[in-house]
Amino acid sequence: MASITTGETVMNVSKGIDTYSFKVPLGVTAGVVPFNFPFMCPLWMVPLAITNGNTFILKPSERVPTGAGLIAKYCNDVGIPKGVVSLANGGFDTVKDIVHNPDIRAVSFIGGNNAGEYIYNECAKTGKRCQTNLAAKNHSIVMPDADKDDALNNLVGAAFGASG
Repeated sequence: MASITTGETVMNVSKGIDTYSFKVPLGVTAGVVPFNFPFMCPLWMVPLAITNGNTFILKPSERVPTGAGLIAKYCNDVGIPKGVVSLANGGFDTVKDIVHNPDIRAVSFIGGNNAGEYIYNECAKTGKRCQTNLAAKNHSIVMPDADKDDALNNLVGAAFGASG
């Protein structure tokens, strides 16, 4: 990860012109994660945010906060400084607080369409960086030459594998 987060240099993009990009921390970032992947989704967000020099506020689903609590505990156990990873438990009011807080510079979201559209629209009003992954339903195309049993098993696993 370190090599992709340092920026890049592209030589001779035009005659005698080189370009340089620098990647710098944003500051406070946040993630809002769904109930159906309460442990995996934060692990897509937390390591990237803090490794790139940001602090991170994790807002888990109010239905399943235990995974987020464990992540915070593990961060503490491995010596990540206090305040680098924080939890913000709660429901819709907590989401509103996150998207309207001017100190939070970026929000990452995974979950349903209504919440994602709200987060995206509210962040866009102030130019806050936002990534929203909305209500994926594992769309697939099964090609005519596919092994049908294998394809069906994989589709069922993708659609219902995390349903408990």
